[in-house]
Amino acid sequence: MSDAVVIIPTYKEIENIEAIIKAVFSQHKVFHILVVDDNSPDGTAAKVNTLIKSYPERLFLVNRAKKSGLGTAYIAGFNWCLSKDYKFIFEMDADFSHNPDDLIKLYNACAIDGADISVGSRYVKGITVVNWPLSRILLSYGASMYVRLITRMPIKDATAGFVCYKRQVLEAVNLSKIRFVGYAFQIEMKFKAHNKGFKIVEIPVIFRDRTKGKSKMSGSIISEAIFGVISLKLKSLFSN
Repeated sequence: MSDAVVIIPTYKEIENIEAIIKAVFSQHKVFHILVVDDNSPDGTAAKVNTLIKSYPERLFLVNRAKKSGLGTAYIAGFNWCLSKDYKFIFEMDADFSHNPDDLIKLYNACAIDGADISVGSRYVKGITVVNWPLSRILLSYGASMYVRLITRMPIKDATAGFVCYKRQVLEAVNLSKIRFVGYAFQIEMKFKAHNKGFKIVEIPVIFRDRTKGKSKMSGSIISEAIFGVISLKLKSLFSN
């Protein structure tokens, strides 16, 4: 049994899923993996099912009926993990934009150094992004500055999706009331944890754009993040 599980949400990640699973399992620390698949039409879930035979009791799969958004996929994953005995629960993308070698850094920040949440940050030491066009870097970095301005969270990469949570954080945050489904979900989770007084630290990582498969970024996701931040802040003021 491991004390740590990595949630990997997938939709049409057949080109990446086997390699990312093997990369996580090649780490010196033992991590478990939960893949949450949104009924990928390319056979992603079927590939995971074949790999489960090679990694019994380490690799798990939640099949969802349809593509319902990143946030709801993670909520489903969180609830599954909380029904087990894991102490540290990770978010990570399937496309190698998050380096599996950095998992131990996030783990140590929580397990050894006392953080409640550790964030693999692209902006804590300058801008550590590889293979992004300048327009996307400016959009992402600008969004992070905007989030800091509105929420007053001392986090430079609030939209980051490479995260380790102690289980106490997920137990304290009311997951049934998390409302955002796109990248605003990442902001909402950190914001609500911050408001509850949990310690959040940023660990510098190098973020690499995917080389296989297609990005899930869309205009509606960006819009949700922009207007969602204002909504989160206003609701927090009135709730106080």
